[in-house]
Amino acid sequence: MECFSMVRSRALLGLEAPAVTVEVHLTNGLPSFTLVGLADTEVKEARERVRSAIQNSGLRFPTSQRITVNLAPADLPKDSGRFDLPIALGILAASGQIDAGALEGWEFAGELSLGGELRAVRGALAMSLALSLGQAHGRLVLPVASAAEAALVPDTEVYGARHLLDVVQRFAPAGAAPAEAADAPPSGWSRVGASPVAGQVPYPDLADVKGQASAKRALEIAAAGGHSLLMVGPPGSGKSMLAQRFAGLLPPMTQAEALESAAIASLVGRFSTDRWAVRGVASPHHSASAVALVGGGCEFHL
Repeated sequence: MECFSMVRSRALLGLEAPAVTVEVHLTNGLPSFTLVGLADTEVKEARERVRSAIQNSGLRFPTSQRITVNLAPADLPKDSGRFDLPIALGILAASGQIDAGALEGWEFAGELSLGGELRAVRGALAMSLALSLGQAHGRLVLPVASAAEAALVPDTEVYGARHLLDVVQRFAPAGAAPAEAADAPPSGWSRVGASPVAGQVPYPDLADVKGQASAKRALEIAAAGGHSLLMVGPPGSGKSMLAQRFAGLLPPMTQAEALESAAIASLVGRFSTDRWAVRGVASPHHSASAVALVGGGCEFHL
């Protein structure tokens, strides 16, 4: 007996989130679980997480069949645990425990614990942005901890789930009653709406700086005209103090600027909704090299 299913997800490639199709094939033969498609080590470890999450959720894992999972396209690098949820759903769909046809038009991402709980993933905002730019309307399912930032993208349909069973129950075949884990939350599935809070964190005030009249005048001109600014001086002359107050002189961020800034912070797992539309300030060490300044060792505060 052979069964096949496909589940949509997305990888991360810089600020882009290219589409990935998780293909699952179940067939009779020597029991095995093979994962292919240029997967990094943490993706390959999904085999053990998915197996335990399915079994501990009271669902059936096909231990007596040969399981082959392909992450397409094969030449696109995949990393992190974001593919745990789509792999689990693909296995459940191929084994008939959820409706494979109902998964069409949905995209999934989320890391699974051994008990089936869903953990946050990086780059949720980038995934939502990529989905909103696509021609076909799609819906995105993420862990609750990541769904709030993904919902900040306008005109997107984002759902949050706390447990694997929340997603399974949503896509269960008609008339089926999936098993429930003893420690699973009763109702973790919900649609998440955007609720941005703009500019709640105050910027350092330039009025607090005593003296430095020429430097403050230069900051005001650069902010008003949108000019670049280079401050040169000995240590302790006030360059960092002035630079930290420069963001407060700039106009409020537009929707596009806020999304771009939040997407960058989301890639490194440092975004929070209370920092929405707040300009970030990079503080590299004075000994940082040119390579470090463009991403090799700069600390980004958001």
